[in-house]
Amino acid sequence: MADTLEFNEIYQEVKGSMNDGRLRLSRQGVIFKNSKTGKVDNIQASELAEGVWRRVALGHGLKLLTKNGHVYKYDGFRESEFDKLSDFFKAHYCLELAEKDLCVKGWNWGTVRFGGQLLSFDIGEQPVFEIPLSNVSQCTTGKNEVTLEFHQNDDAEVSLMEVRFYVPPTQEDGVDPVEAFAQNVLSKADVIQATGDAICIFRELQCLTPRGRYDIRIYPTFLHLHGKTFDYKIPYTTVLRLFLLPHKDQRQMFFVISLDPPIKQGQTRYHFLILLFSKDEDISLTLNMNEEEVEKRFEGRLTKNMSGSLYEMVSRVMKALVNRKITVPGNFQGHSGAQCITCSYKASSGLLYPLERGFIYVHKPPVHIRFDEISFVNFARGTTTTRSFDFEIETKQGTQYTFSSIEREEYGKLFDFVNAKKLNIKNRGLKEGMKQSYDEYADSDEDQHDAYLERMKEEGKIREENANDSSDGSGEETDESFNPGEEDDDVAEEFDSNASASSSSGDGDSDRDDKKPAKKAKIVKDRKPRKKQPESKKGKDPNAPKRPMSAYMLWLNASREKIKSDHPGISITDLSKKAGELWKAMSKEKKEEWDRKAEDARRDYEKAMKEYSKADSHRGERSKKKKKKQEKQVKGKGDKKGAASKSSSSKSPAKGMSDSFKSKEFVSSDESSSAESKKEDSEDEGAASPPASSEDSASGSD
Repeated sequence: MADTLEFNEIYQEVKGSMNDGRLRLSRQGVIFKNSKTGKVDNIQASELAEGVWRRVALGHGLKLLTKNGHVYKYDGFRESEFDKLSDFFKAHYCLELAEKDLCVKGWNWGTVRFGGQLLSFDIGEQPVFEIPLSNVSQCTTGKNEVTLEFHQNDDAEVSLMEVRFYVPPTQEDGVDPVEAFAQNVLSKADVIQATGDAICIFRELQCLTPRGRYDIRIYPTFLHLHGKTFDYKIPYTTVLRLFLLPHKDQRQMFFVISLDPPIKQGQTRYHFLILLFSKDEDISLTLNMNEEEVEKRFEGRLTKNMSGSLYEMVSRVMKALVNRKITVPGNFQGHSGAQCITCSYKASSGLLYPLERGFIYVHKPPVHIRFDEISFVNFARGTTTTRSFDFEIETKQGTQYTFSSIEREEYGKLFDFVNAKKLNIKNRGLKEGMKQSYDEYADSDEDQHDAYLERMKEEGKIREENANDSSDGSGEETDESFNPGEEDDDVAEEFDSNASASSSSGDGDSDRDDKKPAKKAKIVKDRKPRKKQPESKKGKDPNAPKRPMSAYMLWLNASREKIKSDHPGISITDLSKKAGELWKAMSKEKKEEWDRKAEDARRDYEKAMKEYSKADSHRGERSKKKKKKQEKQVKGKGDKKGAASKSSSSKSPAKGMSDSFKSKEFVSSDESSSAESKKEDSEDEGAASPPASSEDSASGSD
């Protein structure tokens, strides 16, 4: 038989709500971990007194009773799992797992039995319903009647708030059955009554949530916050965790108390109680107990008279009464040396503390995220500026938290911390060997940080080598691809034509424009060869000869399959690394053989390039002749349009037109006709560019 049994999606009934989680049964006892809060309930095998199997709304359920009267209920089992659980209880706990069905007759009278912290309403020997007395918030009595009021359940849409029991009178003298019923309920109910004196009182403490200054009265079973407007009574059983966090300014301290269920004020729920202390505040504290009582109750953790910093005294007293460890920041240190990171969550700025087993953000609103509930984290670019980045966390339940406006200098420290904690990073994807090894019932301390860093370093080296190889092998193409003056050349040429054309507008402007084109023309002339290069690269001929491989690449192509067969399952990264080692260890004679092959390949390439260049020059001449022919046709069409405009203007001249404008049109028409005659005589002159004709027209107007 297996030593452990594990069940997922099991529901534990706590104060009227069903909390899902995981259940593990082992030789040592029963462990249940709440998926929402991370709280772990541990029942020792020696404490188990009874086990009951019964049919419930969510399939089948298991009820465990302990020797000290506590009751634990777990629902969500399948009927087929009874035999397995029954055998396990017999073998490891020496208990019979009894089967008891609930009574469904529908009667509303029966017998009330009090067993431990449970009120059971029975008909005959079968229970109809059970009420955990810890759910009771108030108990009132009337004539032959007892009323039970319950704590409101925030997680449920509908909550049972009140139950009334009719208690018939009895003939026994001196015993009031109503009062006896009420006393049995109140002895186990979660009714907070401030009876007796407080152990100690801390006056006027600054509280961030709920906001204000409160007197904190420490009682044996609960904490009393007394403010000017509100009072809160917090049972120690509702305290989940305690945190002591140093402020970034190193002059203040946060003391955070995590609560489940939270304290309420109207519709507002406070899951965290946050106190702010100054490190300079000191206090002398005297407990309202004699030394024997202090020693007996706290076993040396507290003394009757204590003195020190205020935050130390509060945290020390709370740790002793709640009996929980205080969580402090781990070994994380930010860029400035602080143990926290300044950031913003939602609309407020605060501090994010990376802890050993989670993250906590203070203070508005406070957020605590455990590592075992994180699905992945993500480093995102800042939305407003590049001087900061965002840190995103998504939980396994799909909830997303975004901490924004983190300084860019904190990136390296936070990234290393996340790697060390084996959290999945969305930007890089899930790496092999990086699966989280958290125990489902407790956080794991195993660390795979070194292996992951080595893998990342290897990939970084390979990327650098590939970048160097591509830059060395590309030769002149790398220079051709970078032309910072390309756009400037285009602008300069456009400026030249515009400047020459606008020189006819006035004498003063023509003097300045005559100087500028001269300078620009010189720049364009120098950069013309560079401008033609990208055109040749953009239209790269697929028929051009390929560059020859180096000796190493020739050897690698020939040896790749052999390396794979010698090392089955080797990755591409490791294969490249192994090939480099083999090439380095190869003898000089063998390398010379591959050098000769590389030299032969280089000669063949040069020979092929010469033939390709000759063929390319012939193609270039044919394309030039074709281009000139097209330009002649375009020029001829333009001259015909000019002649038509001249004839129309001479027949009907426009009224009010100035003489200078007429002379300009007349001269430009002559120049166009003269250019046409010259074009017929010489083919080269006929291919003149349009800017040249505009210069002639400008000089004619002068």
